[in-house]
Amino acid sequence: MHNHLIDQINIDGFAVIDDFLTKDEINEALEAGKNLHKDAPTTARTIFSTTKSSNRQNKDEYFLESAQKIHYFFEDGALKDDGELNVKPEFALNKVGHALHTDHPVFEKISFNNRVKEICWQLGFNRPAIAQSMYIFKNPGIGGEVIAHQDATYLHTDPPTTIGFWFPLEDATLENGCLQFIKGSHKSGVHRRYIRNPDKISSELLIHDRPAPLYPESNFVPVPVSAGACVLIHSQVVHRSERNKSDKSRHAYTFHVIDTDDCVYSESNWLQPQPDKPFKILYENRNVN
Repeated sequence: MHNHLIDQINIDGFAVIDDFLTKDEINEALEAGKNLHKDAPTTARTIFSTTKSSNRQNKDEYFLESAQKIHYFFEDGALKDDGELNVKPEFALNKVGHALHTDHPVFEKISFNNRVKEICWQLGFNRPAIAQSMYIFKNPGIGGEVIAHQDATYLHTDPPTTIGFWFPLEDATLENGCLQFIKGSHKSGVHRRYIRNPDKISSELLIHDRPAPLYPESNFVPVPVSAGACVLIHSQVVHRSERNKSDKSRHAYTFHVIDTDDCVYSESNWLQPQPDKPFKILYENRNVN
């Protein structure tokens, strides 16, 4: 059914499947996402930004602990210096992650449905598991830029098997910050890693192993998609999204699948499965039933 997906991912580093989610699934996920802020912390709020670094150890710890929990990350422009909100709570979050696929019933249902398993089967996964998931808000006016990156920077496997599943729950347009890709860039290796700091004395628990590469602006191709599409993202393709400058939000749900049968998951990755909570398997031995 989707044999062309492998060809397209091999050529471009990404592929789009239109109308992957039903209208009911879109509405249910959107409703759940719009209510996530109600469980967000009212103190010790943590900013998520790909354009600013922070050396604060408590931020790193909060991020690390989100591997097995649902944690809440605020937009840089949403918080005053004292941690109080600049905007309404429903517009303050940048993202929620990274265990929505196991700890929230609405997102678990989407993540483990048979259509996802079918795609994994078509892509040749033998024992796929979901490593992490996120709800990304991209709220109007405040939704921050996501700088150019590769998912393998954060979820490195050898050989590279990680595939991102990215679902816009609202139309993703040029104005509200749709994804942009450098076609074919997945063939150029892993440019940068984001890892657990081997220096155990440092207050920086997470570090990049090298400076960010500079990618030519003209290389990026915007990929606007309608709500309910599924964008498949190779772990090494360079992609980004610009700040939402419009008056329309761009909510999206995303998760990352790795093949636990055919690759080694790096022990230096920021996100590590725990003995009592291993990555949840979609199926074994390419049997989707």
